[in-house]
Amino acid sequence: MAKEFTVGSFLGRMFFAIVLVFGTYNPTDYSYVSWIMAEGTELGPIQALVGVVLLIAWIIYLRATFLSMGWLGIILGAALFGCVVWLFVDLGWLSIDSSSAISWVALILVAFLLAVGMSWSHVRRRLTGQFDVDDIED
Repeated sequence: MAKEFTVGSFLGRMFFAIVLVFGTYNPTDYSYVSWIMAEGTELGPIQALVGVVLLIAWIIYLRATFLSMGWLGIILGAALFGCVVWLFVDLGWLSIDSSSAISWVALILVAFLLAVGMSWSHVRRRLTGQFDVDDIED
């Protein structure tokens, strides 16, 4: 298995993070949350199965992000993305009155933060040459 980290590696992580985030919730009617909250929907084995799969994926992404970036990294990433949203509003590219647009941007930034968290150990190793303990194999 190749340990080479490339732009394609990051884009793959980003793709799956976007699928996870938007599959869980988005402002349209096409998400897990919309599906289980729809009028007349009863919780059945398919909804439970999809929910458990989503929960497993969230745990994998969140655990890797917390382990690689820590609380400080996540707080700084969230602050950076908050400033990006503020800049977009200040430049007039994003309207504060459009809750749907704000939701889409926030969800994309959450997916990006998860993808960075999944990739951070590789980036840090490339920049500093330092390995995480989890990276060392027997």
